[in-house]
Amino acid sequence: MVIPAIDLMSGRVVQLVQGERLALERNLDEMLETFAGFPVLQVIDLDAAKGEGNNRALVERCCRAGFRVRVGGGLRTVEAAQAAVAAGAEKVIIGTAAWDNTGPAFGFLEQLQAIGRDRIALAIDGKSGKIAVGGWRTPLAVSPYEAIAALDPYTSGYLYTHIDTEGTMQGAPLDQARALRSRTARELTIAGGIATIEEIATLTALGCNAVLGMAIYTGRLDLKSLIKYAT
Repeated sequence: MVIPAIDLMSGRVVQLVQGERLALERNLDEMLETFAGFPVLQVIDLDAAKGEGNNRALVERCCRAGFRVRVGGGLRTVEAAQAAVAAGAEKVIIGTAAWDNTGPAFGFLEQLQAIGRDRIALAIDGKSGKIAVGGWRTPLAVSPYEAIAALDPYTSGYLYTHIDTEGTMQGAPLDQARALRSRTARELTIAGGIATIEEIATLTALGCNAVLGMAIYTGRLDLKSLIKYAT
C-alpha cells in the first residue's frame, strides 16, 4: 500500500532532506485535495517531534478530512496518544517514547496498550545502522534489527524510515526492508528515498507499505500511476 506523507512544520506542509534541510513547502488544504484518492495518510508533526512547538490543529484537520490517518511526532505520553486517537487518528506512531538508554521502554509500552495494540505503530527509524530518536537527532546503541523481535507483543506494526536517504530520492532501502521483513510478521511500512514504481512494486511483493514524500511532491512519481497501490 502506498501512503502519502504529510509532514508539518511551522504551520505548513514541508519536505525535508534527512530530517534537517528544508526542500519545499506546500499548503495543507492543497495537499489534502491532492491526496483525495488515497485512503490512508501518514501525518507527522515535526515541530512536536523536535520539542519545538506543535501543529496540533493541523493534525486534527487531517484526521477530519476523510482519510484513515496515522499520526506521529511528539507523542511521548499515553495521554498524548489517547488525545490523537480521540481526534480521529486510526493509528499513532510512537518513536522516542518507545525507547530508553538501553533499548525498548517496556514499562511505557505496557501502559500504552490502554489504547489498543491495533492502534499502535512503532517507529524504528535507522540512521547509520542505529535507531535514532528525538526528531532523529539522538542515536541509540541498538539497531532496528536487534530490537524488533522484542517489540512485536506491543504493536500492530512498524514504520522504518531510512534516515540516511530520507528526502533524497536515491532509492528505497530494499535490503533493510528485506531484513526487517524476515524478523516480523507484523505490518511493515518503509520510508526514505523511494523514487520509482519498480521499488514500490518490490516493497509490495515483500509485503511492505511504502510511504512517499519527496517523489510525489516533486512530481517524480505520478499520482495516477500509484492509485493501484493505494489499498
